Amino acid sequence: MTQPTSPGTLYIVATPIGNLEDITYRALKVLAAVDLIAAEDTRKTRILLDHYGISKPMLSYFSYNEKQRTPQLVRLLSNGKSIALVSDAGTPGISDPAHTVVIAALEHGIPVIPIPGPSAFISALIISGLPTNSFVFEGFLPVKKGRATKLAALKEETRTVILYESPHRIVKTLGQILEVFGDRQVAIARELTKKFEEIVRGPLSSVVKEIGSKPTRGEYVLLIAGRGTERLV
Repeated sequence: MTQPTSPGTLYIVATPIGNLEDITYRALKVLAAVDLIAAEDTRKTRILLDHYGISKPMLSYFSYNEKQRTPQLVRLLSNGKSIALVSDAGTPGISDPAHTVVIAALEHGIPVIPIPGPSAFISALIISGLPTNSFVFEGFLPVKKGRATKLAALKEETRTVILYESPHRIVKTLGQILEVFGDRQVAIARELTKKFEEIVRGPLSSVVKEIGSKPTRGEYVLLIAGRGTERLV
């Protein structure tokens, strides 16, 4: 009689947000040991794997194919394969589709193990000069519908507000925040851990001018002082 196959393990593996040396020994061991790596961008992940001499089969898993890929990954896991899920950079599940496959794996009784490491918004928060004891992370704002409503709600937050924004929307978004929030204290981070790492701190009115005066490149982390917060930087 054939024994049922024990399910494999899904590892949620954090990878560097820029500097390839910002990876844990445990993450490297897991990436080298699994049967398959599901990557948001296989080309970017290949750079990391090549740097550490790791050769593993890869499968793309991103927001536009998650509905098709999730059942495929669950089948592999159910058949005993171990899979590492990685994002472009940082910790999977933060503003990316990793949550979908995590929920599916848990529903099928598949073990899910976190391999902790870098996160862009945490890295930005700890050097922002803004309160770190209480904060709210909202990821990317709605592009159009619901943006004004979301900003109006966040205006009342007393905690540090953390957002992500793309380079082509950053100046417009900062202007909208200034209009809704007023001239709050902010910190804007981009290219963290990379060659052109930059942190801009100060009143929002002056930061908008500084960011708008030069080319915008790389994704940005926006940190906004909560309502009533004292100026710290």
